[in-house]
Amino acid sequence: MPDKDQQSGLTRRAFIGSGAGAVTLLGGAGGAAAEPEGPAALAVPAPTAAQLARDVGEAVPPTEIRRAAKRPGSDLMVQVLKDLGIEFVAANPASSFEGLQESIVNYGDPPNAMPELITALHEESAVDMAQGYARSEGRPMAVMLHGTIGLQHASMAIYQAFHGMTPVVMIVGRDDGFFLQQQTANDIAGIARAFTKWDAHPHTLEQALLDLQQAYNEAITPPCGPTLVVIDAELQKEEAGDLALPAYRPPAFPVIDRDDARAIAEGLLRARNPRIHVGRLRTPEGVRRAVELAELVGASVRTDAATGPMSFPQRHPQSGPGTGTDYDYVLGLETDGADASIRGPTVRTLASRDATGIGFGGVREPVLPQRTMPGKNDLQADAEASIPLIVAEIMRIRSEAEVRSSGARIARHRAANRAARRAELEAALAARRTGWNGSPVSLARLYAELWPLIMDEDWCLSSPTVFSSRHHQVLWDHDRPWSHLGMHGAGGIGYCIGASAGAALAARARNRIVINIQCDGDLNYAPGSLWTAAHHRLPLLTIMHNNRGYHQEVMYLQYMAGVRGRGTDRMHIGTTLREPYIDYARLAAAYGMDSEGPISDPELLAPALERGVAAVKAGRPYLVDVITQPR
Repeated sequence: MPDKDQQSGLTRRAFIGSGAGAVTLLGGAGGAAAEPEGPAALAVPAPTAAQLARDVGEAVPPTEIRRAAKRPGSDLMVQVLKDLGIEFVAANPASSFEGLQESIVNYGDPPNAMPELITALHEESAVDMAQGYARSEGRPMAVMLHGTIGLQHASMAIYQAFHGMTPVVMIVGRDDGFFLQQQTANDIAGIARAFTKWDAHPHTLEQALLDLQQAYNEAITPPCGPTLVVIDAELQKEEAGDLALPAYRPPAFPVIDRDDARAIAEGLLRARNPRIHVGRLRTPEGVRRAVELAELVGASVRTDAATGPMSFPQRHPQSGPGTGTDYDYVLGLETDGADASIRGPTVRTLASRDATGIGFGGVREPVLPQRTMPGKNDLQADAEASIPLIVAEIMRIRSEAEVRSSGARIARHRAANRAARRAELEAALAARRTGWNGSPVSLARLYAELWPLIMDEDWCLSSPTVFSSRHHQVLWDHDRPWSHLGMHGAGGIGYCIGASAGAALAARARNRIVINIQCDGDLNYAPGSLWTAAHHRLPLLTIMHNNRGYHQEVMYLQYMAGVRGRGTDRMHIGTTLREPYIDYARLAAAYGMDSEGPISDPELLAPALERGVAAVKAGRPYLVDVITQPR
């Protein structure tokens, strides 16, 4: 039955466009609206029929084709991204960057390659993808966001990237001619300025190209972080003519001076039992340099590889306690300078969070995330860039006796660390036998059953594991820079599946597989990345840690009720996901991903995991829904 508007000859769209709806809502006798007063007098003009048609996707292409630009500005922007080595641009499509999106998919030979457009179903997921990629590769990919509303959707993920010191390059489209003025602003970047490292809003095409280069440089300069460039829609469509691409100048990373390099070299060479603490370096190259340094001086090494990316290989022969804990010289590389065990300098990047102002169209100095508290022996420099200076000094001053001494230490460390690893693993396995055959499935068994299936592969554990008890830290060997991507910067929920898709983007062309131990509550925030993984055929194995609730909050409420003497039998209210249970295998299938489960019988776990690993090795994402113990 037609509605009343159609019966009167006025369609709903015409009703909205005519302004009659505003009159009706404002009221007035006999159809006459009262004269507006004050702010109401500042009426926004009603959109034209063409604007409405465009907004709902019903715009008709012109019958006479006129080429808008022979050399569109957005083609040059894409070329800048290509020259920077940006592999991917994630976006949820929007009109404010239509010029740039069209160039990404059509410009170049071949088109849609370096960068490739990745379809995200939510802006927050797009930025999370960029985080997973950057943590895997040590360099950024790009994200496109739509005006005010796209940036607000993405804000949680940007906040986490800032606190996680993760390099991400974001491009925000601004369309000041769009009739929905709520989706634009004079200073769009102000929405996220408190938690972006650097932003700019260029007014010319030439400046836009320079700002894209600068955004990349600021993102990768430690402390790394997300950067943002607002680009007007008209700049993207502007005729570039014979405008030349600006020459790219990579950033200069701060390094220690030669005197400090010499002092560190002497300390490591002359120590009886030297040690190096390695935190999170910037790139895989930094990890290679740290290995070279440790092997050169025969030091034992403490690594963060089981807790985050870009650290020293966990099972390197020199990684472990070594022959004894009486270390007489300890060098820190991007680790906590206030660590009491440090008996030497710590080379790391320090920064404050003092913001500087910016006006519309300006560029500001970086706002940097606060790192750990400073130590008295901090050397404020980039460790990765400084290691070659230390190595050069060691090679210059070391004696034959010191070379022999280093070699003998390495042999002793190798034996001691092998024995320590064996004892650690035996104790860990003994402790994890409890509940092995129980149902729901033990998380320790989940990690243990998975390890033999991936141990000979190039794998990446993409998800934070605090909620699944971190069993991988002792059961698995984290020997590559991307073996574990660690915690999300601010601990915000909804991160895992997006970041895992981003890690799988990095893995797709590198014969690598990605493992995501996915919390059920987290997946429900932004499950659309399941479709992105299926659509782009990403090598991602998602294993549901399905404890059917927000168990941390269950524990908090149980404690609160207990100390108040009220009992804990009602603490499932508002904290559990039941009545009905969520079927994650069917959810994944709805997004086009192969899946199975739910699995509650532990004897069925290993075969399901084996099928999942086989699928992702073949280039197909897979989800296994496992009903698990709470922690």
